[in-house]
Amino acid sequence: MDTSKIPAVIANNVDVTYQVLGAGSQTRDDSVEGFFGRAKNRARSQVGTRTVHAVKDVSFTAYKGESIGLIGRNGSGKSTLLRSVAGLIPPTGGSIYLNGQASLLGVNAALMKNLSGARNIMIGGQALGLSRREVREKFDEIVDFADIGDFINLPMSSYSSGMAARLRFAISTVKVPDILVVDEALATGDAEFKARATARIAEIREGAGTIFLVSHSAKQIESMCTRGLWLDKGHLIMDGPSSEVAAAYAKKYPARKTAARRPAKKATTKKAPAKKTPAKKAPAKAAPAKDTPVQDVPTTGRPEGQ
Repeated sequence: MDTSKIPAVIANNVDVTYQVLGAGSQTRDDSVEGFFGRAKNRARSQVGTRTVHAVKDVSFTAYKGESIGLIGRNGSGKSTLLRSVAGLIPPTGGSIYLNGQASLLGVNAALMKNLSGARNIMIGGQALGLSRREVREKFDEIVDFADIGDFINLPMSSYSSGMAARLRFAISTVKVPDILVVDEALATGDAEFKARATARIAEIREGAGTIFLVSHSAKQIESMCTRGLWLDKGHLIMDGPSSEVAAAYAKKYPARKTAARRPAKKATTKKAPAKKTPAKKAPAKAAPAKDTPVQDVPTTGRPEGQ
C-alpha cells in the first residue's frame, strides 16, 4: 500500500492568537493624565496585555512517511504552529485533523531534571506507551544513541544542553511515533549526533511516521527533510520540495559571512632613544706665562741724619 498519500495531518485555515502579559504599548505617557490612566488600568488588572497573532490562515496537508521542515525567521510562527499540531495550543480559528497521535520531542517523554538519566529513560519510555520490559530491552539502545557515557547515572540537572537534547531525542524516537514534532532540539547537537539523528529520522519515515522539524538552517532542512514549509510573519508563503524551499529562503536571507580575524600583532615595546650627554669639554690649558723683563728699581740713599 502506498502510504505516501495517506494524510497524517490536515491544517485548514489555522489561526492562532494569544495574549502576552507585561507587553503593553511601547510608548509611555508621562503626563498627569497618563499617570492616572495607568493607575486606573492597574485597578482593573489590565496592565501590559497585548494580543499576538502568531499564525495567520495557514493550510497544508502532511502525508504519512513525509519529513517536513518548517523554516522562517524568529517570530514567524513556526513553533506556535507545531505546538498546535501537537495539541499544546488550540487554534483560535480553523481546524487541525490528526491521523494518529502527535508527540512533541521532549514533552511526552516527561523528563525530570532532578532524576538520573537512567531513571528518566524508564519514565519516558513508559510515558510513550512502552511496558517496563520493553523499556529494559531498549535501554542499551537509548544509552548508546544518546552517547552520554557515565552521565546516565547522574541527575539531568548536571547535563549540558547538548547531552539533554540527545537523551530526549533518543527516548522520544525509541518508539516510532505516528507524528513526531521536533522543535529545534537538534540545534544543540554536534555533527556526529546530527548524522545519527538524520538516520533515525529516515527510519521513522520508513515506518510510515510523519516528522515535523523546526530549524533556522536552510541546509539542515534540505538535508533532513523531503518537504519544506516557509513561514513569514505568521503566513505560509512557500510549500514545496525541501531543496527548492531552502534555496529560496537562503536567497532572501543569505548567511552572514564572518570576516576572518587577523592574527593579533605582537606588542613591541619601543626602546626609548638613549639620551645624548654632552661631551665634557677638556679643561682649557693655561697659557704659558710670558717672561717679563725685570726693571731695575733705582735705589736712593737715605739722607744723613735720618
